[in-house]
Amino acid sequence: MKSFPFISLNQSLILLRIFTSLLFLAHAVVRITGGTIDRFGGFLNGKGFVYGNAFVWGITAFEIIGGLLLIAGYFRKWISIGFIVMLLIGIIIIHAENGWFVGEHGSGGIEYSAILIVCFIVIAAHDSKNRLNS
Repeated sequence: MKSFPFISLNQSLILLRIFTSLLFLAHAVVRITGGTIDRFGGFLNGKGFVYGNAFVWGITAFEIIGGLLLIAGYFRKWISIGFIVMLLIGIIIIHAENGWFVGEHGSGGIEYSAILIVCFIVIAAHDSKNRLNS
């Protein structure tokens, strides 16, 4: 019997890829169903973006399409780069001014985005010939 974590490194990388993708899919779905696109778009307009709502719809579409493609194992490196760029832009225009901590010690800092960037670096680095099982 295997010891903890009871799965192989390859299986754990698949788990990381799928779960990270599901996080972004969830954010996109909640943004659509919760009706927060206009609020987020208005926030971006306040930060100097001319087409805030269109930008948010683009982010949302990328989160859905990119998330589904990553779950299926397609275009891992390119989609990971896209998510990393999106997260870096989010850090610059939203989170950096709030410091490091997201929760207990602060509000909306960069720590969550930073660990997601690391997750996407690992996902992109996991290169295997069998895209669905790797």
